[in-house]
Amino acid sequence: MIAGISVWLLTALSSSFVTQSYFWLLVLLRGLVGVGEASYSTIAPTIIGDLFVGGKRSIVICVFYIFIPVGSGLGYIIGGGSATLTGDWRWALRVTPILGVVGLVLLVFLCPHPPRGAAETHGEGVTGDSSYLEDIKHLLKNRSYVWSSFGVTALAFLTGALAFWMPTFLSRARVTQELQLPCTKEPCDSTDSFIFGAVTVATGIMGGGLGTGLSRWFRDKVPNADPLICAVGMLGAVPCLFITIFVASASIPATYVFIFLGELLLSLNWAVMADMLLYIVIPTRRSTAEALQITVGHLLGDAGSPYLLGAISNAIYKSKPGNDDWRFRSLKYSLVICPFVGLLGGLFFFLTSRYIIEDRKAAQQLIEGSAPAPEVSVELGNRSKE
Repeated sequence: MIAGISVWLLTALSSSFVTQSYFWLLVLLRGLVGVGEASYSTIAPTIIGDLFVGGKRSIVICVFYIFIPVGSGLGYIIGGGSATLTGDWRWALRVTPILGVVGLVLLVFLCPHPPRGAAETHGEGVTGDSSYLEDIKHLLKNRSYVWSSFGVTALAFLTGALAFWMPTFLSRARVTQELQLPCTKEPCDSTDSFIFGAVTVATGIMGGGLGTGLSRWFRDKVPNADPLICAVGMLGAVPCLFITIFVASASIPATYVFIFLGELLLSLNWAVMADMLLYIVIPTRRSTAEALQITVGHLLGDAGSPYLLGAISNAIYKSKPGNDDWRFRSLKYSLVICPFVGLLGGLFFFLTSRYIIEDRKAAQQLIEGSAPAPEVSVELGNRSKE
């Protein structure tokens, strides 16, 4: 994780100094930012799984995953603010690594390294070796993991597309309503970036906390509550996305209301999805499971969704170019893909709910079977149960 964050910070900062004639180097460095990020985010949740179990794990996972939308929202606010104050977008890449340095220092001095599965085996850890290929074969037989990974991919598709295009969409809507003039020279008005960032931060905190609260409330009553919460979040966001897309030409404030509701419902999923992975996969395979899920989620989700929507928008716009209203509408029609992806995501999580009880029991049995028998006193055993 320390190496990953170090790569992340160095490449992010270095990319801000690349000149226009070396665009290929900018692309390479931005790609390496993703390498650094993935090497961190693959491991971090598994350490949380090794340190906590049950309700405590759900809370800590919630805190961890809340900072995905919070970080994204702060990126809009800090990035937009830096570009506005300095007149140069590159300063956004020079300011944000400061927060990364704080995280790096905390990792170096405070992060523990517990045995795999320590929390679930009273500190003893889980033993057993398997190859990477064997891990993947096992995970592909885990139906809850497969269907939930498809759900994660759908969520990544939505969040990536909305994060990339929504501020632009809102800005074009303002032009259509004659609330502002088209931007012909950088830096453009960053009002929508600020507002969208603030909404993303607020919904990330509220949605993450609400999703975890619902999970803890219903888990004992409904054993498959977690994937059902994710399904409801995805499906509930669908009408909000439709209304957002079609009301933008009439009312910007109303659009933000439904953006807020849609992002709130999508944010229910982040912590709950991560918690599910930790209890349906045994500790020694969790890093592999995280890596595979992140790879698929990015590859089929947010890596391509902004490009896909942009390409569709461009193709529609070329049918009668030169009109600002048509530029807005072409993006509007391409965004219609997002609600349909939300429907697919809800279906994937409903399918997850069919198998999760069985897969969770199977994982728990494997953990109990591979953990060494602990030699503990009666008092320690009672404390562990508490």
